[in-house]
Amino acid sequence: METLTVSPKFQVVIPRIIRESLGVRPGQKIQVIRYENRIELIPLTAVKKMRGFLKGIDTTVDREADRI
Repeated sequence: METLTVSPKFQVVIPRIIRESLGVRPGQKIQVIRYENRIELIPLTAVKKMRGFLKGIDTTVDREADRI
């Protein structure tokens, strides 16, 4: 577990080991979510990089008649 400090300007630095493991780069957008009593930071991925990530997914699910 990594720890960080909030600066007087309310800025934080994401620890290097976390940045490297998630591939976070300078200028990248990160979504901030408040969940119960914590803050979650989610690195956003460009839509172009997500192409094909569902390849091989099973699409044979039962659907309601009006959804076919």
